[in-house]
Amino acid sequence: MRASRETLKLNYRPARRASTPHEKTASMPATPSPSAPLPCPLCAPDAETVVWADESCRVIRVDEHDFAGFCRVVWREHVAELSDLPVPAQRHLMNVVCAVELALRQLMQPAKVNLASLGNMVPHLHWHVIPRFTDDSRFPDPVWASARRIGAVRQAPSVAQLNEAITQSLNELTAG
Repeated sequence: MRASRETLKLNYRPARRASTPHEKTASMPATPSPSAPLPCPLCAPDAETVVWADESCRVIRVDEHDFAGFCRVVWREHVAELSDLPVPAQRHLMNVVCAVELALRQLMQPAKVNLASLGNMVPHLHWHVIPRFTDDSRFPDPVWASARRIGAVRQAPSVAQLNEAITQSLNELTAG
């Protein structure tokens, strides 16, 4: 079910502060019957690591061995496109995406940060924020390409480090 733009305008409240990060959410209930529509994996997450969240969106760490630091910024309401949101919500989401990019650049010093919002497989508004390094397994190709080599192993920043850096970056982006 798709929310109308007018409904979203009524329900949108700009974020005030980040929530405390937590490691894992509860697992989803049993698999639905074959005749029932599949639940959206971003509306009903299964054991994700949340590194930052507010009333509008959350940032989760993606467990991807070859891409330490890979994060997703997920809009809470089930909408498919950025243009489905009212303008203040669009700005807020893009500020969060930018804050995650800045945090990853500060903490990991990647050669490049890839940003992607596809939604072809999961039509729920979300952004991939992926730090890239010249010695990763696929560089300079997209992360979804075949590996070119065995990539260097990197340690992802901790949940607390990411939360602090995202919060600081978002405060700087939205100040005055």
